Amino acid sequence: MQVGVPAFRVGHARDGAWRALAAQCLAQIGEGQTRANFGWLYLTDHFADEVAEIREFLSARLGVEHWTGTVGIGVCAADAEYYDCPAMAVMVSQFPRDGFRLFSTARQDLDDFVTAERAWLDNAGALFGMVHADPTDGAMLHGLSGIADYLNAFLVGGLTSSRGRHPQIADGISEGGLSGVLFAESVGITTGLSQGCSPIGPSHDITESQGNVVISLDGRPALDVFREDIGDVLARNLHRVAGYIFAARPITGTDWGDYLVRNLTGVDEGRGVIAVGDDLRDGGQLMFCRRDRATATDDLYRMLADVKARLPGPPRGAVYHTCLARGPNMFESPDNELAIVRRALGDIPLVGLFGNGEISNGRLYTYTGVITVFS
Repeated sequence: MQVGVPAFRVGHARDGAWRALAAQCLAQIGEGQTRANFGWLYLTDHFADEVAEIREFLSARLGVEHWTGTVGIGVCAADAEYYDCPAMAVMVSQFPRDGFRLFSTARQDLDDFVTAERAWLDNAGALFGMVHADPTDGAMLHGLSGIADYLNAFLVGGLTSSRGRHPQIADGISEGGLSGVLFAESVGITTGLSQGCSPIGPSHDITESQGNVVISLDGRPALDVFREDIGDVLARNLHRVAGYIFAARPITGTDWGDYLVRNLTGVDEGRGVIAVGDDLRDGGQLMFCRRDRATATDDLYRMLADVKARLPGPPRGAVYHTCLARGPNMFESPDNELAIVRRALGDIPLVGLFGNGEISNGRLYTYTGVITVFS
């Protein structure tokens, strides 16, 4: 750890009323022993109606003014995954006041934020944003890459996952839109993305589509191409592909074969068409992939090794945004996904979210894990 650089501190707890969990987190962090001015707060959706009260309580007890976070069906901290149970994960640290700015599109027009912070934005260098988004706000999600371009920032983060309200924390509490923190270039950050699905066939040209319906691929009926790619066993009973086979849109211009996984939302055997959970266009590309534990595990190790090799110094803390379909739903046992992260990066402070989608480089992903490491 760099001399004179305040440590990241983490507290986490499960199964109890929020005050009892907060007390456990405070005991782990060391109330009164930190100079922190910034914190992350992730709560399972059991506490979706109490986020404001919890944030105010922690802020008062820790003296931390600035917070970001949201709720999820699962949260994680250190080497523990808390899924579908009352749980809380808190991490605090200290950054230079000119090292970050918080924003929320639900509380302030983005133009107004940029105008108010123009001097800071002009002097902050290359911006890195850690954000949270409302999965029910379709217009914002479709415009995510435009927001990243407008802010001229590399955005990562996760979508709230909740069976009720979808609160986000960016100092205040809001619902809808996008919120989070922008870090200046002076804050040392390294990030990486790991896929949870692997391609099972080549990339195909979308030769005819309508909205989210694929009519033909490579000039042939889309369903015929789909059956060939998934193989004869699955093709004989298409009901078996649900939750196992997905569509993916290759991202052009990347040298590592990146792609955006999307759900298959329907098959019409009579018309020979398939429906995908995304807007499509003729002339685009589409391929098919499968959800694969072994491949996902290998890719997580690959991504973490790459991130570790790119770190400019020892890792001090990390935030992990992963899909709610990963964790105990994909890896061999509870806590195994976080155990892999710990084996790669060491025993560093970490908090994270099992979200309804992941964000990396201003794009919306699914079934992925996105790590952000501070050094």
